[in-house]
Amino acid sequence: MNFNHNSGKCITIDSANIYVEEFGDPKQQALVFLHGGFGNMEDFNGLIPLLQNDYRIIGIDSRGQGKSTLGNTELTYARIEMDLLTVIEKLKIVNPIIIGFSDGGIAALRLASSSVFKIHKLIIMGASWHTKSLENSKVFLKAITAEKWKVRFPETYRSYQKLNPEANFDMLTAAIVSMWVDEEPSGHPDDHVQNIDCPTLIVRGDNDHLVSKESAFELSQIIQNSHLANIPFSGHEVYVDQKIVLMELINHFLNE
Repeated sequence: MNFNHNSGKCITIDSANIYVEEFGDPKQQALVFLHGGFGNMEDFNGLIPLLQNDYRIIGIDSRGQGKSTLGNTELTYARIEMDLLTVIEKLKIVNPIIIGFSDGGIAALRLASSSVFKIHKLIIMGASWHTKSLENSKVFLKAITAEKWKVRFPETYRSYQKLNPEANFDMLTAAIVSMWVDEEPSGHPDDHVQNIDCPTLIVRGDNDHLVSKESAFELSQIIQNSHLANIPFSGHEVYVDQKIVLMELINHFLNE
């Protein structure tokens, strides 16, 4: 089975409807997927069939993306973290494994850093973790507009227009860009990552232009129980570029 945006439900959280889907064995450990900016849960459909074990599979469309509405509160990583925690509580999820890509990985790092909820294992892909990473990317990120994104990534725009019940791509783009360049405590977890105590797999594509090799290595040094995988011949979307190699590593990590 895979995510299909047909079999899920919405959970209302602070003026937004957050779309959630789950399948698999409800008696097994929960495996929660968090997608990146302008994406949705279906981005992980190439990985799920390659899992070696049975899980309770859960996908969440981040606020404003996929089938989730934006609501009237500011979009921040802290906001996505709060939405994630609320969904976990509503679904009575205990001790989950969380897999987060890019923005989803940053929100997962925030939750793991907060120590308010026990996470069994954490896997992040292409996720920055400190505000200092914006030194090299802030100008580039602030220049992104809805029109530029449509031209560069038309498939994500078409998917958003098809799925979102309150589609407004201009508004979504402005909200996401604002989140990306947020240097306040509502943004990256920063040095709070030192509080993460669950086994963590840090994955980076060797040609990732958004997450430096030095940044990923530094994070692996801070999180005590962590492993770093810098996967060659792949960019930011390592789960697309090298999914077979990636899933061999993930399955090994999950089976430890």
